[in-house]
Amino acid sequence: MPSNDPADTESNTAANKATEDALDHSGTHPDEAEQGRGIAGRIAAFFIDSPLTPLLLLATLGIGILGLLTTPRQEDPDISVPMVDIQLRYTGASSGQVARLAVEPLERLMSELDDVEHVYSVSRREEGLVTVRFEVGTPIDPAVVAVHDTIESNLDKVPPDLTKWLVQPKTIDDVPVLTLTLWSEEIDDARLRMLGLQLLQALKQVENTGNGFVVGGRQREIGIEPQPEQLRGYGLSLDQLAETIRSANAGRGTGSIEQGATHRSVSAGHDLAGAHAIERLVVDTEGGRPVYVGDVARVEAGPERADQAVLFYTGPSHSADDEANGVGAVTVAIAKQPGANGVTVTNALLERVEQLKGTMIPDQVQVAVTRNYGETADRKVNELLLSLLGATAAVAVLSLIAIGVRPALIVLAVIPVVILMTVWSAGALGFTINRVSLFALIFSIGILVDDATVVVENIFRRWLADGATAKAVAIDAVGEVGNPTIIATLTVLAALLPMGFVTGMMGPYMRPIPILGSVAMLFSLFAAFVFTPWLAYRLRPKLAALERSARRERRLQGWIDRAYRPMMERLIARRPARWLFLIGIIVAFFAAVALLPLKAVTVKMLPFDNKPEIDVVIDLPEGTALPTTANAAHQLAQRLRGIPEVRSLQAYVGTAAPFDFNGLVRHYYLRQDPWLADIQIRLLDKAERARSSHAIAQAVREQLTPLAKEHDAQISVVEMPPGPPVLQTLVAEVHGPTRAVRRGFAEDLTAMFAAADGVVDVDNRMQAPHSRWHFQVDNEKASRNGVDVDSITRNLAMAMGGYSLGDIDQDRSLEPVKIKLQLPLATRTQLHRLGELPIPARRGSRRMVPLAELGRFVEVPADPLIHHKDLRPVEYVTAGMEGRLGAPIYGMLQVEADLEDYVAPDGTEAPRGILTGPPAPGKTAFEWSGEWTVTYKTFRDLGIAFGAALLLIYVLLVAEFRNFIHPAVIMAPIPLTLIGIVPGHWLLGAEFTATSMIGFIALAGIEVRNSILLVDFAQGAMNRGLSVREAVIDAGRTRLRPVWVTDLTMMAGAFAILFDPIFQGMAISLLFGPIVAVPLTLMVVPLGCIATGWAFGGAQGNGGEPPASGPSTRSSG
Repeated sequence: MPSNDPADTESNTAANKATEDALDHSGTHPDEAEQGRGIAGRIAAFFIDSPLTPLLLLATLGIGILGLLTTPRQEDPDISVPMVDIQLRYTGASSGQVARLAVEPLERLMSELDDVEHVYSVSRREEGLVTVRFEVGTPIDPAVVAVHDTIESNLDKVPPDLTKWLVQPKTIDDVPVLTLTLWSEEIDDARLRMLGLQLLQALKQVENTGNGFVVGGRQREIGIEPQPEQLRGYGLSLDQLAETIRSANAGRGTGSIEQGATHRSVSAGHDLAGAHAIERLVVDTEGGRPVYVGDVARVEAGPERADQAVLFYTGPSHSADDEANGVGAVTVAIAKQPGANGVTVTNALLERVEQLKGTMIPDQVQVAVTRNYGETADRKVNELLLSLLGATAAVAVLSLIAIGVRPALIVLAVIPVVILMTVWSAGALGFTINRVSLFALIFSIGILVDDATVVVENIFRRWLADGATAKAVAIDAVGEVGNPTIIATLTVLAALLPMGFVTGMMGPYMRPIPILGSVAMLFSLFAAFVFTPWLAYRLRPKLAALERSARRERRLQGWIDRAYRPMMERLIARRPARWLFLIGIIVAFFAAVALLPLKAVTVKMLPFDNKPEIDVVIDLPEGTALPTTANAAHQLAQRLRGIPEVRSLQAYVGTAAPFDFNGLVRHYYLRQDPWLADIQIRLLDKAERARSSHAIAQAVREQLTPLAKEHDAQISVVEMPPGPPVLQTLVAEVHGPTRAVRRGFAEDLTAMFAAADGVVDVDNRMQAPHSRWHFQVDNEKASRNGVDVDSITRNLAMAMGGYSLGDIDQDRSLEPVKIKLQLPLATRTQLHRLGELPIPARRGSRRMVPLAELGRFVEVPADPLIHHKDLRPVEYVTAGMEGRLGAPIYGMLQVEADLEDYVAPDGTEAPRGILTGPPAPGKTAFEWSGEWTVTYKTFRDLGIAFGAALLLIYVLLVAEFRNFIHPAVIMAPIPLTLIGIVPGHWLLGAEFTATSMIGFIALAGIEVRNSILLVDFAQGAMNRGLSVREAVIDAGRTRLRPVWVTDLTMMAGAFAILFDPIFQGMAISLLFGPIVAVPLTLMVVPLGCIATGWAFGGAQGNGGEPPASGPSTRSSG
């Protein structure tokens, strides 16, 4: 039986040594010897003395370094969540009409497309939005084409008044990686916007930049403000005024002429150059005198009236000397192209900004970097690379202690090859260098060492046994350990690979772990059979050095034997001791698992992260004016300026802030109403502050909630999610037979959410009741006055809505300078003055009729929002979770308890929350979604993956050992790891997360690997003539140190990620699981072999001998 420990030979009895030597030196035909080496021996024979080996070693190192330098870096893996927004405008339609006649047909069509996961919609007066969300990983381009083609082929079903379709695809590549906020105490926001557009134009010249846009600042326009009294005095209408300006601004190419040898094009019109030219346009004549536009309207060029605002504030940790307290600002946001290196792109952009300072960017303008995903990604990757180096150093020390200097150097020479080739493979497989892919390397580094360790130990052992450092002996040594090493590696792969089939957004997020972990294992196996023998042969020691090592090894094995053998002999010989040991394991297992339902260890999808950004989302009551919203946002920002970790704040009022991945999923980029605001908080780097971002978020919530209530505002403190984003942590999707039932049930659920402990930021998507003004046309009066309704609505729209009459060309302007027609604000806000607006009678008549004589303004309730999900009407109740019980399941259990005695508005008693899908149609109930959906899918898939891993491992072991008993004994320690894992979480106060589960599954493969080599060694000892009892004790004694070395190296790698908030659960599993699993493995597996001694060829009670002619599945080594 081959061993990976030098003591496997030296500490045996002389008789056993003689048996091994006889087997090692038995004469065999060369072809038989070649055949007996197996695939590992044949690989070693080819490469051990080949000139290709050093070239291959250097090539792999070079390729790996190239991969490290060229593979894109980012903080988190890319998750492709293709979404397509379809915005539509249905003129004059109520929200109900929009839903029935436009949105619902579109929903049906979109639901028929391939790979569609969900279809969401919201309908409001005259507007609708349908969001088609495709399955994770669906290519965006074919999805967009399918949406376009489906709409185009069904235009016959579009209502005639539906005037606008806008299809907008959204992916993670649209998320800006860099945002720059321009602010100044001396320059107004309109000029800052022009500067921002020029800066964006310059920055877009940087290679690999993606979508870019500017937020904030007022656009320049030529405003035309008619005076109703003057219009009426001259007998003019808005129609005539608008037509005069529109006609004068028309222009087009009219053809071409040839004059002699010259060919010239001819154009006409488009001659308006500014406000003065518009003022001098003649609208009509009065008494032979021309009536100019300037006679009936005020024309002014300048910034548009503010309908949004961006404000910038510095915080206590602001690094520059200049301070800002709510100054006007604009933000330039730039994304990167798909597949580009975010670090390289952001560095190039910032370098370009520095070049533009003092030239394009004047000294009066400050540039604040308010988001830099390239910097955070580079910092995180560098931190993890240092952790990887630290883990490697720890492994080096352990190897030096465990196997000696020369073998350790050989092993350590192989580690960089494996790691660098795995990094190169990450790029080749489409992954990036991110924290998840690096975690895969860090947690597997201990396993990577083991293959090379087993091979080099066995080579040195065989050289010592043979008394010569011969090449043929080294090749045979590799062949001896080849099969068990391969099968042990395959069991780890069997444990890891099923995790690659986790569905939903967590699938691609966690996929680098099983994929790259498996790739690293395969490269490790390849390096162990190719490079390790070559290095060992080149660095072979003198025989005297080997003999000195052997003497030290015999002393160490003597100490191990005196500690291990008596304990095992007592357990084997005494039945009560065995029963007590078994009962103790069972009690410990259930006691450990009981910590979960007792909430001593809490569960969560992923723990709260420690990010440099926090958002405060502010919702004032619907219908609130922009100045009121801006004042509320300013007061909240002032309160936030007192938090010491705040570096800067940006308040976005009436406009959407540059969205992140979380905002992309939650559609924050659509927050454009005047009663909505966002405050983006930029914190100090985590290395410069003591509190985590979650602790700061809790402090933010505590400070802002009382102030928000004073302004009648609803706030949500939004942290950047540690993994895939969702609508909210706690989401109830309310279903019911009628709108009234759904709304009533949703309002009651909102109150239950608010009353639950740990549930915060409670909200629903229902608008508060508010009103709108509606001009009710008196059709009889309109008919008598010769005025049609279309003329009334058109003139009222021009008076109220910022009616665009085209644009003019102005030098240096990078966006259209629109000509806008709109009554003065003082007139628009006074309905009695609006009543003086002249409305033209039928064509051919110059008579004007005041608007007040054609109807009246009435106040009516605003249309409610209508939400659909997957073609069914729904209402949403959302909330966040904070504190120790931060997982949605704990809030859900509280709400479910409150529902026990609840009766829904339609009389349904105790309506329940559905965990796995929507309720039956027409039933009053609700579906739990949000983070729960991701949690349920992830743990369900991980459970299935664990079951598949166990099945694969069992099949591999059956194929290897040719019976059904060996695999059962080998896999027995798998559940025992929980005895260490769950209490480990309790001891460190950590949550049991998805990464904890991944660590548990990975640990199953690793511990099975140890058990395989233990059983394999015991069977080899039996083949040499030992009884089952002696064989398993001898196997446990000789495998004790190698097993501990393997697990300690893995624990050293895990310790490097112990303090990462996301992967702490995995680190705890890999740290505390082996602490319990290793000693239990060294006792449980031998006892299992004793209990099933007949399957090993002997009887349990008498330590029977194996049959003389029994089959041997191992070479003895």
